[in-house]
Amino acid sequence: MNIVALLTEKGLKISTAESCTGGLVAKLITDISGSSACFEMGVVTYSNEAKIKLPGISRQTLDEYGAVSAHAAAQMCEGIMTLAKSDIGLSVTGIAGPSGGTPEKPVGLVYIGVCGRGGTVTEELNLSGTRDEIRSLAAKRALQIATEYIVQNYNS
Repeated sequence: MNIVALLTEKGLKISTAESCTGGLVAKLITDISGSSACFEMGVVTYSNEAKIKLPGISRQTLDEYGAVSAHAAAQMCEGIMTLAKSDIGLSVTGIAGPSGGTPEKPVGLVYIGVCGRGGTVTEELNLSGTRDEIRSLAAKRALQIATEYIVQNYNS
């Protein structure tokens, strides 16, 4: 079952906050017919200032952990869920490359966050490939994680 069918069946709404995927998660959701019944909103926040303004990451989190971190992914999904008043928040932040990586945070490092009534969970990915491949893999994994989260936390 695709995520749109699952969300619709359960009467849930999802919102997304993305960085390195540039809106690809939202695109993959809205490519599915019927997505207007369950997709509330999506934002792409590339700069740190944008991440503070829209999904509401705290400056302290950015200063302490950086924009590419589990903490940032958690705050992004929580912030977009609150802003959109949706049931599920889904976020992706990372380094798609080919530049921008460091020894501590290499190209391909991606964090995904999902939240809802089951709390907030994050997952770290270490992907390889071209920029497009990393973005595609991250977006698809984000949808898998969100689907698993919904199945686990919204059974009734």
